[in-house]
Amino acid sequence: MISKGNEVPKLKGLILAGGKSSRMGHNKEQIEWHGKEQKYYAADLLSQFCSEVYISCRQDQMQQIAEGYKGLSDNFIGMGPTGGILTALRSDREVAWLVIACDLPLVDESILKNLVENRNPEKIATTYNSPFDGLPEPLITIWEPDSYPILLEYLGKGKTCPRKVLINTDCLILDPEHPQKLMNVNTPQDIEAAKLYLSKKML
Repeated sequence: MISKGNEVPKLKGLILAGGKSSRMGHNKEQIEWHGKEQKYYAADLLSQFCSEVYISCRQDQMQQIAEGYKGLSDNFIGMGPTGGILTALRSDREVAWLVIACDLPLVDESILKNLVENRNPEKIATTYNSPFDGLPEPLITIWEPDSYPILLEYLGKGKTCPRKVLINTDCLILDPEHPQKLMNVNTPQDIEAAKLYLSKKML
């Protein structure tokens, strides 16, 4: 959507941190990969590119958000990442949302900068191609305002996977220069692999 005199919608940021981390066994957003809890590190990264940044969470997590950071409680309960994305899009219909999950500890400034600089606001989203399965990665994506009704439409059909929306709609998919930076950390084994990358500066 290019609205209001063909102005590009401004960007707000969203950190997806409302999951229960069942595979991990403890909260992923609280792991300190870079000297602070990952949700705050990610929020600081996004603040370089976004006018405002929010941490998407469950209602019971809102009081746990540290001073200086903003929480956004999910209105779409039990919908996983789609619920957080829809809540953000509904909260401000005029902006696009740069969304990243809290389980992407290798994401850094360069990969976000590339996403923002190559953004196409005339698509419903700009995202990366996942090197792990060859499919678009919905959890590091710029979701444009026009993605809101499409996500709602899919939700109405019982489809709560944001990846399916990216696969079946008009989005821009970029190839990451450093594919390993898109590594999801969901299990204790993933933690060890990510630590190896970070300790040996293999990125």
